[in-house]
Amino acid sequence: MKSTVAMTFTSALLAVVIPTAQAQIPIRNLQRDPGVSISGEIRSVVGNEFILEDGTGQIIVDAGPRWHHQLNLRQGEKVTVVGEYDDYDFDAFSITRSNGEVIRIRNAEGPPPWAGGRGRRDRK
Repeated sequence: MKSTVAMTFTSALLAVVIPTAQAQIPIRNLQRDPGVSISGEIRSVVGNEFILEDGTGQIIVDAGPRWHHQLNLRQGEKVTVVGEYDDYDFDAFSITRSNGEVIRIRNAEGPPPWAGGRGRRDRK
């Protein structure tokens, strides 16, 4: 009995004292990252924004303004989105439908082509 209690205590102590290893990404790779990929089912669509759910949670995906391009996404559609988390939503770079069709939204590098309003197009 004493050995079981001592072993349990030691295991608990080691779990608290020894930090778990976390993957580290070199800073130079942060700028090279083409984006993060998330997949799920579209729960609702408003303009070019939609709520994506993957069974663990939901997030708003922003695919740019409708005046730049209009998307034809539907509730219930399964998609994979490559982009980046930005404040409260996920900014899409591309959306891949379940049939393999890829919708290009913007490049991962630099500002989006709609930055600055309707009159601005891809200034470099």
